[in-house]
Order: sequence, then structure tokens, then C-alpha cells
Amino acid sequence: MLEDEHGHRPTGPNRREVLRSAAVAGAGVAVGALSVTPVFGGGSGLAGSNGRPEPDAASPQFTLAIMPDTQFLYWGSQNSINPAPLEESFRYVIGSDDNIVFLAHLGDLTQDGGATSFEAVGRTFDLLDAHGVGYSVLAGNHDVTGDDTRGSTPYLRVMGPRRFRRSKTFAGADAGGYNTAHIFRAGGREWLLLALDWRMSDQGVAWADRFLTDHPRLPAILTTHDLVDSPYDDNVYPYESGDPENNAVLSRYGRQVWDQLIAGHDQIFLTINGHHWPPARTRRRNAAGNDVHLHLTNYQNRYFGGAAMLRLYHFDLARDVIDVETLAPYFLAQEPARRSPLAAQHLRLTTPVDRFSVPIDFARRFHGFDPVPVRPARPADQLVVPGTLAYWRFDNGGVTGGPVQLGQTVRDLSGRGNDLTVVAVAGAAADALTWSSDHHPDQPAHACLRFAGGRDPLRGAYLTTGDEAPLNAETFDRGYTIEAFLKIPLDWDEDDNAWMPLLTRRGRSGDAGKSGPNADPRDPLAGLNISSNGREPQFNFYPRNQSGPTTNWGHGLVEDTWWHVAVVNDGRRTVMYVEGSPVLDNPSTRSVGIASLGLPWLFGGHEYAGVVDNVFHGWIGDVRIVNRALPPDQFMPAK
Repeated sequence: MLEDEHGHRPTGPNRREVLRSAAVAGAGVAVGALSVTPVFGGGSGLAGSNGRPEPDAASPQFTLAIMPDTQFLYWGSQNSINPAPLEESFRYVIGSDDNIVFLAHLGDLTQDGGATSFEAVGRTFDLLDAHGVGYSVLAGNHDVTGDDTRGSTPYLRVMGPRRFRRSKTFAGADAGGYNTAHIFRAGGREWLLLALDWRMSDQGVAWADRFLTDHPRLPAILTTHDLVDSPYDDNVYPYESGDPENNAVLSRYGRQVWDQLIAGHDQIFLTINGHHWPPARTRRRNAAGNDVHLHLTNYQNRYFGGAAMLRLYHFDLARDVIDVETLAPYFLAQEPARRSPLAAQHLRLTTPVDRFSVPIDFARRFHGFDPVPVRPARPADQLVVPGTLAYWRFDNGGVTGGPVQLGQTVRDLSGRGNDLTVVAVAGAAADALTWSSDHHPDQPAHACLRFAGGRDPLRGAYLTTGDEAPLNAETFDRGYTIEAFLKIPLDWDEDDNAWMPLLTRRGRSGDAGKSGPNADPRDPLAGLNISSNGREPQFNFYPRNQSGPTTNWGHGLVEDTWWHVAVVNDGRRTVMYVEGSPVLDNPSTRSVGIASLGLPWLFGGHEYAGVVDNVFHGWIGDVRIVNRALPPDQFMPAK
């Protein structure tokens, strides 16, 4: 049996709440589901009142909507029921373009827990039911008394499990009906949300424990009414509350929930509760050593009882972050000229406790209970697509960390004979070029070469095609795709490693008759390089159809991260892609083929004025050259 913060069995509200009437608390009659005809307005974004939101379950960007204590809107014993703010928040959820996949209420739906209040609450929630919105509710201390063995109450009769019998997201409830589980699909996977009573009994804890155990691979969000509290007072402006990322503490009851349920279930990565105020948050390490983010959000002490404010958790799995914002749809829907001064102040809350970001490496955080399968290496013949002119990979070399020997041959797995041979700069160290098992997660071969090169002074080792390699004479008049995996080290230095090369076509442009605008007669005929200050991928080349060069530029590449870069020409125009995404600086200039003097290609080396002047510093994985334009879904990572 869980206790309250004073160590007693819970029988009512805590010290921060207004005591309710015992007579009202005991009243109530059964209330069935009531039908309503929703009326939309205020820019809901729906085409009509019968429109149903259709969240994109595959998108890596989605939103979880949280609604804390709305009790002051429903106080039937005082003849004070004002559903308009809650209705407007529901309209916002229904019509939002934020890809809202689920809404969770944090309890204290009413001020008095009475039948009249819950009848009104039920009518308002019918709006969500009518539009198929997935949501959860839970009981707060103003909705019920005692723990989750309390039996029938107006809350249970109106907002209990019976309400969710047609919901696609409802996954189950405990025997008493006060603890429920909900599973929604978002970001291409399923997520579990537990909506737990404000005071769980031992049976309630056991039920939640079993549900988590029975769904071991689902990342879980735990919602309840009381878990963490804010240690600073209401009159302290949030900027003055210390560290806004660590300004919450477990309540007495919250410590029991942590010890008995949260700490031992690594699935639970986020908890959200109301009850206390002002808003606050903190992190705690669970038994597995992973962070659990614990958030308190509650605005009942703000103007208009909080006006059914929404806390929006914008998940972005692509950026590994949750961006959090707080807004009041009821005030936003009002005409600006008609808003009261206090309404205008509460449209959006932007203090550090109301608007913030939570960085989470989701794959790493979930690895312990739902590891992302490591993509296996793929055989070379799967990558030798029609038109492949060269394919180099490094999984048949020496041991990781071992040197690649001078003169060693790396075979061209396309079968075209464009083998590479290792060449060292004079005086190169033994470890100037080494084998490595490091690789891009979507790289076909789980291996690469580690280059310890530089230009000031020139040092390192690189590779080159032979003098008679067919690739040397290829002009690519019908198009091409050049792909490479690379990683830039943390010790990359602008002075020493600027313009470091992945791939270079030898031959001075002046000797090929190139003398147009921006032409440098000493330039090589083509080069895929990493630029100077911004570590941007650059492809500078001399097409056969023009006298000057064409240059494609990517954005700055973060160090110590694997990247896939592709340059694609369809016989008319050249486009660079980074991680399968077209970059901004892709000139519209018509560019046909690549000029050639029949000279070798350098792999990891660059020449200027016919002399090697720079060697790559970092890791290079698989490289493939195809004599036609490939779409991104046929690039090496997608194969």
C-alpha cells in the first residue's frame, strides 16, 4: 500500500489543495456516454465537424499532448461548470497539424468529484471520442478519495475503462479500473503509456509491474497525478529557480512509485505528473543506469484555472530530441482585440520550465530492452548493380589497427579491373594507412581504411588505379553515380586537413583545354573533397561540355560521425546528396560527363599542378562508381 507524503494512507487531498465537501464527495449516480454534436471554430483546421484526425504513424516527428489539472473548470457543487476551455483544447488537438498521436490527462478533472461535474466532463470528452482521438485519463485527489481499491465512484462510472471499449489505443486496465494502459503507434513503432491512479495499492503496483513485464520491448511513458514536486515557491519566477533542468524532487509518494515500479523497469524513460506547482523537471538514473526524465506540469494556479492549457511533447526521432512547449488554445482562439490583458499574457508560456528541449538518443536509451538490430554486412555481388564501373571495400584486408602495406592491392569487386594500389608519401609512418572495422551503420562492408594524412607537411598514404585501368578513360557521357562513406576525426585541423580528398581524377585541367570562367589550369579534372573551414563535401569537376568547372557543395559535416555522400549526374545536371538528401548548392548548370586525359584516379589523395599535395585524414569506407544516375533508394545504404 503506497503512502502519502506524510506517511499516511491516502484519504483525501494534500496540503496544497482546497478541501472539498464530504457530502459532495459521496454523491453521484451512474452516467452513460452522452452524444454531442461538436461545433468547430477558432481555426481548428478541420474541413468539417465530422473530420477525423489521421496521425502519421510512420513519421519520425510526432506529438504527445499532455493536459494537467483542469479541476476549476468543473465544480458542480458550486454551480461553476465552464467546459469552453477544455473544448477548445480538444478542438486544437483534433485539428492540429502537429501530428498529435495521443493526449494524456494528468488527473483532477473536477474540483469536487461529484456526479454533476463528471457528467459535464464526460460530455466534453465525447468530443474526442467522436473524432477517434486516442487519449487517457486518471484520477486525481479531487476526483476520488482513498487508493485504487475504492470501488465505484462518479469518476469510474463516467471516465473508467468502459469509456475506452471502442478505442484503438486502449490496451487494458486493472481489476478496479483505476489504472489503465494505452498503446499508440508513432515514429514507426508502438509506445506504451500507463495512466496510474493518484494512489496505487499494492495490487495496482503489481498490475502495472505485470503489464510492463508482459510488454518488455515497448518504451513506456508513465503518467500519474503525484510523483515529483517543485522545491521552489509559487512566487519565485522560474528563471530564479536554480537549474531549470534539475529543479524537481520526488514527493513522499513519488519515492515509493520510483522504488517499487519505475527504477526497476528500464522501459520507463519519461514520467509526467500534475498536482503540484509550479512546473519543474529532473532526471534520475534507474537500476539499469539510464536516465528517466521526470516532469511536473500544472497550471491550475494560473489565470482562468490554467484554461485547459496543453503541454505539447514534440518527439523528433530524426534529431533525437523532444521539444516541449506550453500553450492555451482557448486564449489563442480568441480574437486578439477581444482578449483580456491576462489572456494575452497566457497564450504561450516561454519560461525555461514551460518551453525547453530534452535531448534523448532514442536508439541508445532503448537499447537495453529493445535493441536496434545491427544490420549485417552484405555480400559484394548485391552492390554490383548494372553499370557498376568500380566497387572498393575493405573487409578482406588485415586485422583492425594493422598497417596496409606499401604496394598492396585492393581489388575492384565490380570485375572491371580497376584495382587500387597503395602508395606512400616519402617518409610515411608505418601506421599512415591502417585497416579498421569501423563503419557507417548502413554500409555494406563492416570495414574501412583509416588514413593518417595531411598536407602541412605532406604525409600519409593513399591508393591509385593502375595506368591501364579502364576507369581512367571513362568520360561518363550518359551520367554517373559516385558514392562514398566517410568519417572525419575529432582532431581534424583546418590548417592541416583543409580540402582533404576522397577521390581525385588526375590530369591538369589546362592540359585538357579548360580555360573558361573560374578555371584553374592546374586543377585536377575532378575531385570529391572536404573543404576548409566548414568541413563541407565539395565536388569540383570539369564537364566535357564546358570550358570551366562546375562545383557542388554540401553542408558542414559533424566530426566523429559516419556520413554517406553521393554525386549523381543524369547526363545533364549534377546533384550532390548527403545521407540520401539533396543539398542546397547544386548548380543548374548543364554538365555532361567528366573530362579525361586517361590518367589514374587517386583514392584518398589529391593533386595540384600534377603533383600530389594532400592526403585524406580520417576514415573512408565503401566507394562505388556507376555509369548512370541512381535514385537515392538505390544508393549503397538502401541496398
